[in-house]
Amino acid sequence: MDRREIARIVHEVLTGTKGVPHQAGLTQLNRAVQDATATDRALAEAWDSALTAPSTAAVSQAAAALERAAASDSRLLTALTALSALSALPAGPPPAHSNHLGGAALVAGHQVQARDIGGGIHIHHTPASTALPVPRQIPAVSQHLVGRETEIAELDASRGESSPSPRLIVVSGPAGVGKSALVSHWVGALEHEYPGGSFYADLGGYSVSQALRSEDVLDRFLRALGVTDIPVRLSEKSALWRSFTARSGVAVVLDNALTAAQVRPLLPGSADRSLTVVTSRNQLTGLVAEGASLHRLRALAPEAAVRLLGLGGGGDRIGRERDAARDVVTLCACLPLAVCLAAARLAARPRQLLATMAVSLARGIGPLEELRLEGQAAIKVALDESYDLLEPEAAHAYARLGMLPTNVFSVDLVAAACALSPWEADRVVESLVETNMLEDLGPDSYRFHDLVHAHARRRGDAVGPSERTAVLRRFVDWLLLGATAAEELLTPSHRTLPRESPGAPGSFAGHRDAASALSWLAAHQVMLGEAIRYCAASGWDAACWQLTDAAWPLFLRLRPAELWVETHRLGRDAARRTGDRAALRRMLTSGGNGLRNSGQPDEAAEWYREALHLAREDDDRRDEAQATHGLGVALFEAGRPAEAEACLLDALRMREGIGYVRGAALSRVVLGQVSESLGRTREAVAYLTDARDGLVAVGDAYDAARALALLGQTLASATAPEDTVREGTRHLRIALDEFRATGSLVWQARCMEMLGQAAEAAGAPEEAIDWYRQALAALGPLSPRDRERVEGRLRAE
Repeated sequence: MDRREIARIVHEVLTGTKGVPHQAGLTQLNRAVQDATATDRALAEAWDSALTAPSTAAVSQAAAALERAAASDSRLLTALTALSALSALPAGPPPAHSNHLGGAALVAGHQVQARDIGGGIHIHHTPASTALPVPRQIPAVSQHLVGRETEIAELDASRGESSPSPRLIVVSGPAGVGKSALVSHWVGALEHEYPGGSFYADLGGYSVSQALRSEDVLDRFLRALGVTDIPVRLSEKSALWRSFTARSGVAVVLDNALTAAQVRPLLPGSADRSLTVVTSRNQLTGLVAEGASLHRLRALAPEAAVRLLGLGGGGDRIGRERDAARDVVTLCACLPLAVCLAAARLAARPRQLLATMAVSLARGIGPLEELRLEGQAAIKVALDESYDLLEPEAAHAYARLGMLPTNVFSVDLVAAACALSPWEADRVVESLVETNMLEDLGPDSYRFHDLVHAHARRRGDAVGPSERTAVLRRFVDWLLLGATAAEELLTPSHRTLPRESPGAPGSFAGHRDAASALSWLAAHQVMLGEAIRYCAASGWDAACWQLTDAAWPLFLRLRPAELWVETHRLGRDAARRTGDRAALRRMLTSGGNGLRNSGQPDEAAEWYREALHLAREDDDRRDEAQATHGLGVALFEAGRPAEAEACLLDALRMREGIGYVRGAALSRVVLGQVSESLGRTREAVAYLTDARDGLVAVGDAYDAARALALLGQTLASATAPEDTVREGTRHLRIALDEFRATGSLVWQARCMEMLGQAAEAAGAPEEAIDWYRQALAALGPLSPRDRERVEGRLRAE
């Protein structure tokens, strides 16, 4: 089929002229083109242009792209051929009594034929598509949405207003007023009107510390669209998101936003075909500049709240005790969260009188001081009553979880903190989820709603001091056991200092392998930081430095720069207070590494010097060598290679003298870097080769890969012969695979950067650019210094 014929088909399909009805033809051709455009960007762009404005030029370009694609895509060619025949049929509907197919019609999928079939009919089975499904992420909500007819009408009106920009609606109001339920219900009912998909993200705007970064939300949205090569910069991610969503309308729900700045990068790109709805406790008036329509959600009207009480658990009692029902919802301030919790208690006690509940609510001891907004006191009373109806084990756990410096829990953590068996903890968690006291976030992850968390903290405050200490100690020791188990798998040579865990649970479930251990550390990173801060503030000095020490593989592999420095400052001070000089030396050397990682080599050198002084006073040759090595690295990174080399040679001699093979190999790694920086390439290669062999011999896969990467970088330098560059590139590729196996994202990115430099040395700038982009994608939010350096290399290209 030639281009002219294809152009005729495209024109008739897009304009609805002649033999092909516009909607039917467009649907049929869109279905045929969909799979082809998934891998053909030029076809996708040409087809989108023709869809948007079917001018002669746009149709011609689309026809050219379709002709090229159809040459290698039999399904597309078959569809075009069938449409050509269909467009040649006489216009007008068939007779009312007939069920006729003729010509070269294409029939796909399941069919039922009631009359005759004639002509060259082709019946095809449509194969299952391997493309990603259209995202439909709006969460399901309870069917008991009552009393919001006016609000829904206002939202409908805002969506229907003419505007050249995407529809943007902000729904604000106090906590517990039902913002999320209303918006999810409303947008969920409209999903079918947005062919590009519907997207949802809880932005965590309960506090600054809990708010999600816009970058992370864009990562999720782009992955849902099938994007695998996601940029690093927020501006680039946002631009890519707008480009993808410009093709067809999407619906986006941004729940619990903290600020307007958090929302702006997440706005989609399609001009008048998309809908974005934001919920927040703040009004977000800053979004008015983006054309936002602001809606403030208030508490329910009393009659609506009574209906909600009946639907949620009050049942027939509402009709029998109408006045008492009104008293209950009034005491709940008609706030949906409070009313739902009251209804749950009624459901749990089917014979309780509403009047009894009203009296119980009225005798409350007062609101939580920090929650004095629009009936927040009623929520406190409602939560108290919900607590009183919990099973004893669940009530016991609820108060104890409220003591912990975290808002997210797993069943194992509940078991440890509350001194329960795993099956008892599972039952308690199920009970708390069932009564809406815990939110189910997904596989083995649960969270207190922020209001419920405040209430649980108050209940925890009522527990005696000895029990409170025991609960918090079990929490810290559970983390210590988990981090220590991860440390033994990931960095066994680091585990040399004793650990105390007097309140520890009987056992820790353990980690399957090194990968699962690193995943556990990553998942509990925030919780570890909270626990270390709590220990420091509570005077639990031994636990403070031990937990910091046990988290070493987290710092080494994932390199959270700020947390690394902060926790080691706390750990250093805690070790100093205990008088444990070995612990203090460890905090100084490990913390010095963190300071170097964050670009503070001069302060790191001071930490290493203090550790060196202590080690010499204590006559500890191993720690003396460790501090001397660290000082050498800090001096090298501070631009003082001659002084660095002297320190590193001293460290090497000490480590060889005490038979510390791994330590000697690590000193050779840095000596290789120093030699290379001074132009002594042959010496650098010798150091790095010996270091690689020594680290392989002791089974240190991570540092062995590091030595190999640096060796590859040295061999693949711009001044090396071609054969040497090829050898260096081979070493770098092997090191990259080894770092993928150990899970070190930072060093994966560094290997990619080195491969980019090798490609530049080999005269392949396009390959270099590709490696640099991969390095940025691997770094993500990690190591800002590395990211800035790689971005500089890209700009230089």
